[in-house]
Amino acid sequence: MRLTNRHRIPLYHFFNTIILLIVIACVVMLISEKYAFNILGSEEYLLILIPIILLALTYLRGKQIFEYDSEGETFTFKNRTIYNLFGKTTVDEFPKYKLISYNIANYIFFKKLYIYINSKKNNQLILKYDISYLSKKEISDLKFSLSKIIKINKENKKTDDNEA
Repeated sequence: MRLTNRHRIPLYHFFNTIILLIVIACVVMLISEKYAFNILGSEEYLLILIPIILLALTYLRGKQIFEYDSEGETFTFKNRTIYNLFGKTTVDEFPKYKLISYNIANYIFFKKLYIYINSKKNNQLILKYDISYLSKKEISDLKFSLSKIIKINKENKKTDDNEA
């Protein structure tokens, strides 16, 4: 199964441009208020607080683009931002049999996918991905695909244990 939200890049660019315009407009209004109008008084700093909150929420939501591919014998996870300045691209590829479990953390403003896999030294690794920008249907498809692979891995482990 393949899952990606790359087709929404123009939408993310649009929203980021709107937020940037709001920040610029609020800074101009703050400067105008402070030096020319002086209408708001002590509430003038709300003009800069609102865009800072918008920028913080956008940053906290994490990387916008999530790509998942489970076709073949390996998983491929890719998580990146639309602007390379704000974070590195995370690319992980590993065999399906190493998947132990997964967890989706659903916080107020963002969602994270935690993948638990076996490493070469029988340690458990946790891989983290931002999935805040996926739709509910995409998240349910992702859950279905991961659960299916985990079920197959558990069945294979039972048959391996019975043969030994």
